[in-house]
Amino acid sequence: MAVSKPQHRAEWHNWAANQTCRPAHIHAPSSEEELVQIVRDAAAAGERVKVVGAGHSFTAIALTDGHLISLDNYQKILKTDAVSCQVTVQSGIKLHRLNEELDRRGLAMQNLGDIDRQSISGAISTATHGTARELGGIARDVVGLRLIGDGSLIDCSATENPEIFHAARVGLGALGVISTVTLQCVPSFNLHAREAPSNVDQLWASLDEHLAANDHFEFFWVCGTPWALAKFNNRTQADGPKRSAFRELRDDVLFGNLRFAAICWAGRLNPRLIPRVSKVLPSGGFADYVDKSYRVFCSPRWTHFYEMEYAIPIEAAKEAFDRVRDYINKTGLILSFPIEVRFTIGDDIPLSTAYGRRTCYIAAHVYQHTHYQQYFEAVEDIMDDYGGRPHWGKLHFQTAETLATRYPEWDAFQNARRRVDPNGRFSNAYLDRVIGPLGR
Repeated sequence: MAVSKPQHRAEWHNWAANQTCRPAHIHAPSSEEELVQIVRDAAAAGERVKVVGAGHSFTAIALTDGHLISLDNYQKILKTDAVSCQVTVQSGIKLHRLNEELDRRGLAMQNLGDIDRQSISGAISTATHGTARELGGIARDVVGLRLIGDGSLIDCSATENPEIFHAARVGLGALGVISTVTLQCVPSFNLHAREAPSNVDQLWASLDEHLAANDHFEFFWVCGTPWALAKFNNRTQADGPKRSAFRELRDDVLFGNLRFAAICWAGRLNPRLIPRVSKVLPSGGFADYVDKSYRVFCSPRWTHFYEMEYAIPIEAAKEAFDRVRDYINKTGLILSFPIEVRFTIGDDIPLSTAYGRRTCYIAAHVYQHTHYQQYFEAVEDIMDDYGGRPHWGKLHFQTAETLATRYPEWDAFQNARRRVDPNGRFSNAYLDRVIGPLGR
């Protein structure tokens, strides 16, 4: 068996370049046999193992001084069942590649976030989600997993090793290496996308109507202004208005990236310019077109940033948003990035941020290399009052002690963790902080 040759002591950093480490070994396997051997070799040497999918997490969740496994060469579609609409994939497949492969097979993911650069294993492990009236995060669509525990293979589903499956759909990388993922998909579909600048207070006043009338609704509030960019996406099999190549270039590249990057750079040079130039953000936001679902859900993101996102009960959404807005207005904080607001249904996954409740997600961003701690701590203090659950791959300051009471099945996850990883092979400092050292 050919095993990938590891690199030694090369520096690794994430997409946002705010997390770095120097692993003893960096591996890029292309087969499950190689994955198993890497874990067994690490176990024999008493060393730790972490996996990185695409490095899109802002936290230290993938950092290690032991063995770092890159999944860039582990991206195959392994099996497609056209009758059940289920697919089994290698865990490193990136969402943008998965979406294209599914489309060729007449299938699609039921729901997606607005970025498609993550690997499927990274997306489910951190509870990545989109926005939807009757759908939840990507992990809800997982119907089977194959895990590599401390050198052993574990197949799990709702009927096989169900306790492990129950926890591993959002496993934070703490329940071993995910080798394969089986996903419940749907026949491919189109989305009718409408985007328009809107008064943010009017959006909140009509929130129930917007959620009831649209399959996928979200908005981005331009901080310091009364404006938001609202997105209304609805499923359709019908043809409709198409975006021309020029409009797609204009919307996604010129408006969505280059103009926004210019605003961020101008603000970095002179923060007092931000309130003035940010007013142009909604002006290019009119859109009305039909396209394949994944092309509407996901947009390119060239401007690098740091992000914090909190999940709170939907009933508290307006009050929490107003408190964040009041904080920004009262402190005179100047922000070039908008605040993103999305919605999903609840689920039953132990460490899912939407566990047991309909959820509103409120996300705060700052431009890369910008000081964020004061702003993010203030947002977190507000979200704490509503039992807020931080996105596992985005910046926050919580600990296992502050989080345990926010997850009713916290102990079920810990039991699964002890069963799969009794020796702490897959832990690191971040996991020790947010879910506790193994044995708690």
